[in-house]
Amino acid sequence: MRAPLSWIRDYVDLPEELTSEQLAAELTALGLKLEALEKPGEDIAGPLVVGRVLTMDPEPQKNGKTINWCTVDVGDANGTGEPQGIVCGAHNFAPGDLVVVVLPGAVLPGGFEISARKTYGHLSAGMICSSRELGLGDDHEGIIVLPADAGKPGDDVFELLHLRDDVIEFEINPDRAYALSLRGIARESALAFSIPFTDPAVRPVPAPDADGYPVVVDDPAGCPVFVTRTVTGFDPAAPTPSWMSRRLFLAGMRPISLAVDVTNYVMLELGQPIHGYDGDKLSGPIRVRRATEGERLRTLDGVDRTLSTEDLLITDDSGPIGLAGVMGGETTELSATTSHVVIEAAHFDATSVFRTQKRHKLPSEASKRFERGVDPELPPYAADRVAELLTTYGGGSVAPGATHVGTAPARPEIRIGYDLPARVTGMDIDAETTVAHLRAVGCRVETDGDGLTATPPSWRPDLNDPFDLVEEVARIVGYDQVPSILPTATSGRGLTREQRLRRRVGRALAGAGCVEVLSFPFVGEAAFDALGLPDDDVLRRTVRLANPLSSEEPAYTTTLLPGLFKAAARNIGRGAPGVALFETGTVAFPVDRGPAPIYGVDWRPTEDELAKLFDAIPEQPLHLAAVLAGERERSGWWGSGRDAGWADAIALVRRLAAELGVDLTVESAARMPWHPGRCARFSVAGQELGHAGELHPRVCQAFGLPPRTSAVEVDLDLLMRHAQDVVAGPEFSTYPVAKEDVALVVDGSVTAAEVEAALREGAGDLLESIRLFDVYTGDQVGPGHKSLAFALRFRAPDRTLTEQETTAARDAAVALAAERTGAVQRA
Repeated sequence: MRAPLSWIRDYVDLPEELTSEQLAAELTALGLKLEALEKPGEDIAGPLVVGRVLTMDPEPQKNGKTINWCTVDVGDANGTGEPQGIVCGAHNFAPGDLVVVVLPGAVLPGGFEISARKTYGHLSAGMICSSRELGLGDDHEGIIVLPADAGKPGDDVFELLHLRDDVIEFEINPDRAYALSLRGIARESALAFSIPFTDPAVRPVPAPDADGYPVVVDDPAGCPVFVTRTVTGFDPAAPTPSWMSRRLFLAGMRPISLAVDVTNYVMLELGQPIHGYDGDKLSGPIRVRRATEGERLRTLDGVDRTLSTEDLLITDDSGPIGLAGVMGGETTELSATTSHVVIEAAHFDATSVFRTQKRHKLPSEASKRFERGVDPELPPYAADRVAELLTTYGGGSVAPGATHVGTAPARPEIRIGYDLPARVTGMDIDAETTVAHLRAVGCRVETDGDGLTATPPSWRPDLNDPFDLVEEVARIVGYDQVPSILPTATSGRGLTREQRLRRRVGRALAGAGCVEVLSFPFVGEAAFDALGLPDDDVLRRTVRLANPLSSEEPAYTTTLLPGLFKAAARNIGRGAPGVALFETGTVAFPVDRGPAPIYGVDWRPTEDELAKLFDAIPEQPLHLAAVLAGERERSGWWGSGRDAGWADAIALVRRLAAELGVDLTVESAARMPWHPGRCARFSVAGQELGHAGELHPRVCQAFGLPPRTSAVEVDLDLLMRHAQDVVAGPEFSTYPVAKEDVALVVDGSVTAAEVEAALREGAGDLLESIRLFDVYTGDQVGPGHKSLAFALRFRAPDRTLTEQETTAARDAAVALAAERTGAVQRA
């Protein structure tokens, strides 16, 4: 909502020295969020004066254009008192007219400097201005012709045209619909400074009688109040006064014609949407009813609309003539020949208006106000105000009679204890302050022994319970007065076990050079296709969202990999030589327990009802995923780098397991989106943990990733369930290490992990470390076999091992490996 400062001052006697910045700060403190602060006209400088056209000589040019060579009386503004010679291309004025003249030395909006210059064979000393050149509007077809009594030549026009008028723009929350009007913003301004407020809606209005335009309301729930007034003899050619056009423009609306501008002006002034009908085009009484199936209406935007039975319509004997509270119809719109105006000021149900404008995708200034809540007592006053402005500036007369159908709904009485504002806010608010502030916002308050009963004003439909009233009291006292008290921490509490473990996981991955990212947890079939998942894959069975952000990603994800891959591809595409990203987040798997029951909000569900709700919630395990792409080790003067590979992905999982003290089982697997020969499956206590390895080439291509990109995804919940809260640190010995290397020939189907596990178990407690350092396939081991070379390191904590002890441990390790895997030691 854009509010010119001068318009606010019409209803509140603000201090003269008060700036728009200061006013905006006070209103922001009251809850009206500042969106922007503009100072139109601030970039205009120099002589801008009233001029009287003395002569106007048209001169055709070779290019087909006709210019006017004018002499203009600008008084003493030019320093000589002589007429000013000016070339002008407009033709909508005549000798004797008063116009706006900018003289050499001035600056117009956009930094446009005015100087005397030779053009079309004349020395043009200045310019006769149009509205757009001064930033007053979009009209550039003709120059501004001032009223005959606008002043004398040479007079300054800044005040006359309201050129310098600060505009404060607020973002109005849905619960503060009253602030979508100057009436509401001025009321808040008066509240901020504790000064009187002049309500523009307070005016005498005629009592309803039978002489008004006939109205029938068939749906009083959708339209509780409907008021009409009639103006006859209106001059449709009458211009909109400049002050009104300027205010409309500053408020963000384009001036159109006097009749339309008046209805828009009153809507901005009071907050009550107004609609005007051409009375000569109406046929029979106005009727408010629901649409019937198949009815159609062409609205003012020229669109032919098919109506729903839920749409609330304005009709006459000819059929629909408007969507109630949203937009009027073409058949009865005000036109350039309208002299008989029927004014409609009505109150419509907020929910009905909201659903209609959503259904037809037709938001309007009227619907924006109705769907948030308009003062239901405003219609008679708003209709009378429109009639007054139409006859004042467009002639004609207000026809006798006023139609007033229905009554405004009563506001509820709210009971509140005196101490509630203090208990809720922590501020020292006494009963006297509570009563005074509630009355200041318009509530009717009755007090008794231990509390009060408040009836909210008609313009505040958002005040419905005691805590709404607490908020009103608190915002006037000032949110900055809420005391800052640090709560006392309860002893013996801290991070939960899961929080501690997740932090350990994050530190371990950060230590491995990975960066954490967050992705949207939404997915579509295209992502699953890019991952190469088969049609029956469990990951394709998703939880669909009722209102997705994108129709292309309508489901909650079952895997974190698509989001990670997109982030990695984006970084690689922007020049990163390599990325190592990880993400932790929940995924969702649907459960077959039927839809979740929907309960009311007016009672707490029972334990059985809560159980049914929880039963319908999908399973949401916490996953961890990582992607390694491009360079893992950077190249430089020290030598060439190394790209990330499948071994790096597996090493990440092993590092996490070591950090959490979890024993992993690793075996080869074939699982998309991983390369079938370079994928490892991890298990913990017989339960599948996840997979890691090199991605399938088709997956890399689908996501725009470098070849041989590797990835990890594991069930972090499962990993943390088996984690040790305290992991024993490494033990160190000062005694020398004994080194033994063994090379074992095994069948090609036997994995190195199986052989390593057998060697580790067989070697016993003296084994300090084991490392695979060579894999050989070739003629020396025979077809279908491979040689695995392991470096075994033995050490005792209390002595130097003898050769016999080391040999015995080595032989025991080889023997168990031979027994379990069929390994044969190479000489």
